[in-house]
Amino acid sequence: MYTYVLKWLTAFSIIVLVGCGQLEQNLPSDVEMNEETNVDHENEEEVRSEGVEESLERLKVHFIDVGQADATLFEYSAEGEDYRILFDAGHWMEEDLVHYLQVNDIEYIDIMVGSHPHADHIGQMDLILEAMDVSEVWMSGDIATSQTFLRVMEAIEASGADYHEPRAGEVYDVGPLEIEILNPDQLTGDVHEGSISAMFTYGDTRFVLTGDAEKQTEEAMIKRGYELDADVLQLGHHGSSTSTIPAFLQAVNPSVAIISAGKDNQYGHPHREVVERVSDAEVEMYATFVHGTIVVESDGETLQIRTEKDGDVNPSNQQQAEIEGEPLEEQVVESDCININEATIDLLQEINHIGEERAEALMELRPFESMEDLRRINGIGDGRLTDIINEGIACVR
Repeated sequence: MYTYVLKWLTAFSIIVLVGCGQLEQNLPSDVEMNEETNVDHENEEEVRSEGVEESLERLKVHFIDVGQADATLFEYSAEGEDYRILFDAGHWMEEDLVHYLQVNDIEYIDIMVGSHPHADHIGQMDLILEAMDVSEVWMSGDIATSQTFLRVMEAIEASGADYHEPRAGEVYDVGPLEIEILNPDQLTGDVHEGSISAMFTYGDTRFVLTGDAEKQTEEAMIKRGYELDADVLQLGHHGSSTSTIPAFLQAVNPSVAIISAGKDNQYGHPHREVVERVSDAEVEMYATFVHGTIVVESDGETLQIRTEKDGDVNPSNQQQAEIEGEPLEEQVVESDCININEATIDLLQEINHIGEERAEALMELRPFESMEDLRRINGIGDGRLTDIINEGIACVR
């Protein structure tokens, strides 16, 4: 279906000039996109590739509105061949990503990437593997004990798709799109540290996606000496204060920032300090909870942006991280979480580190007043409790 070539990263110098162009859309028939925005970088000279291939067809990057989750589709063609790359796969409790792909006539995926094994990033990978042809699946190599992760791994094996765990320094050509892996260089056992992060280069336009990479991982990417400068940055960890540190934002120096987060989510993503930091850097921000699905198009030189809804992202309208002063992990939340005081034994096993035996113990120990009370369960200590809270699918009501 496609071929790609692995290359080792080499140093090179370039100049890019980004202007304005025309946008064409191929979005679901039930989604009406608003007027486009031109991103003009005419006055920026950057160290980039030595020029744009002639007659590049348009790349469409869909930052899909999948609630409190992530899913980004790269869609483009070259020399009569179509390419489809999916980075993260939405929330495990929904089928909205599958619907979006089907309505857009996406019948196959060349490469499907799960940045890390949390259920809001790999949630619908198994459904996609069942619904359409997937040539290759990339995962970080970190593991989880959730039923979602187990279902995904079983679906990969059953599908016959090739499997790969990319590492920092690898560079792939997938048609005219180059994918440079920025993270991880090795696994530490922390799934956020192991989050696959990548630079996607199309002509002279560049996109950085980092999954849930946090401060220490952003620092590591800088220290590795990569040329991180890009046009578009998807803010790490849904705009959490754990990510998008000033040094990383400065290194990437984006013109556009994308935030994928659910409306009124229990974590208050994006956090105010991150929104303020990005706003102070004069970066144009788009968020799925404000704009719906966001499509960025590139012809290799210019970017054009179209959104499903009108709106602005600024510190005055960002979502609150706390409700009536309660700690984040103890909030009463909407239906995008598993209430450990009411969930069935099957639902409880979707939570990381909660297998059948611990689910039974949990049900016997109910009710729980806070997530910290999970330490009452044999085998749940501080480390596993942190994993459960960070996964973001369990809650207490």
